[in-house]
Amino acid sequence: MHLPINAILELLPLLAAASPAPSNGYRIPLKKRSTMTNPDGTVNAPALRRGVDDSMAKMKRGFAAYEKNTGMKHPLDTATDSHSKRKTGSVRLTDYDQELWYGQISVGTPPKTYTVDFDTGSSDLFLPGPNCDDTNCAGHKVYNPSQSSTSVDVHETFSLMYGDGSSVSGEQYNDTVTIAGLTAKQQRLGAASTYSSGFSKDNFPADGLMGMGYKSISEYDADPVFASLVAQGQTTEPVFAFNLASTGSELFIGGTDGSKYTGGLTYTPVTNQGYWQVNLQSVEFRGRQVLGQIDSIIDTGTTLIVGDEGRVRELYDAIPGSQDATLQVGMGFFTVPCNAIPTIGLTFGGRTFDISPETFNLGPVESGSNRCVGGVVGQSSLDNFWIVGDVFLRNVYTAFDMGQNQVGFAKLS
Repeated sequence: MHLPINAILELLPLLAAASPAPSNGYRIPLKKRSTMTNPDGTVNAPALRRGVDDSMAKMKRGFAAYEKNTGMKHPLDTATDSHSKRKTGSVRLTDYDQELWYGQISVGTPPKTYTVDFDTGSSDLFLPGPNCDDTNCAGHKVYNPSQSSTSVDVHETFSLMYGDGSSVSGEQYNDTVTIAGLTAKQQRLGAASTYSSGFSKDNFPADGLMGMGYKSISEYDADPVFASLVAQGQTTEPVFAFNLASTGSELFIGGTDGSKYTGGLTYTPVTNQGYWQVNLQSVEFRGRQVLGQIDSIIDTGTTLIVGDEGRVRELYDAIPGSQDATLQVGMGFFTVPCNAIPTIGLTFGGRTFDISPETFNLGPVESGSNRCVGGVVGQSSLDNFWIVGDVFLRNVYTAFDMGQNQVGFAKLS
């Protein structure tokens, strides 16, 4: 059957609406891997505790950098006193199970390829350097500044503390960094001389880490890679987006991919330009609000949802059958019946997005147990904000807009 041309023209807008095309951008495929569960599917309690400790240490590190860079304490830091250009890009992400999302970048001239963890909860890029000869650097690809004609030693050191008390430390350089064909020149990065045990190949398959927060929490006090791409005119839009799905995960650079989500993006403003900090309007269970307004940090580098102890307990008190799991798992953890995993909703920008039972459930507390560990954990050191990690982000398409300073969420296609 042949349609007349006028009928075809009338159908074009409908076809376009039914199949949204991605904005100009490039995909970075992501891989994912985790040590949060044991081979039998039960939770790895030490790894869960270590992950929470690392997230808390990262927040403290960012608070310290923010104060150093701006001369002011971060508002959430209350726990202590002290067209010829390529315009977009994407990277496929590797799924390191339920903990770490990583993909490829290239560094130097001639360029060499490295894998990095893309982390919206920090702002600095580091890789193992030529002097990193400890056992934790073994198996990682080394960045050697002497082999790059565009590398410049800025004669500054760095040290990034982690939850186990160890650190990643080394020397800072400027060099060319390319992600999905988009190039940032004179980009600040660190060549590590030491890696903590958490960065050993078994625990951390990526070579290094690339922070995607704002400059104000940079330990280097330098533009992060994405900010450099925007400033140097490499992107069509000052936006990047994550699709952390069970398959086909990716980081999209320079816009959003409309084929990955449905119903449109709901945006909420960034309330402080350090972390990707936004207002979590409510936490719901069975359509009923359990918790109200909470400052929150949207962090792809945190596996769980970490909140203040009081409000997390209040949430679990509303869930039938929940129990404190301090003795079995660790401080701040709770279990729920494995045959009745709850659906929790988080509201941003007036729209509620559900956390599926599959992502909320971290696994049985032990083999054969009917008690499963919940993906929201409380911490006494957090008294005024939550860290919203992958337990939520795996349920939504998330856009980070550095031009309008906002974060957008949408339901996955």
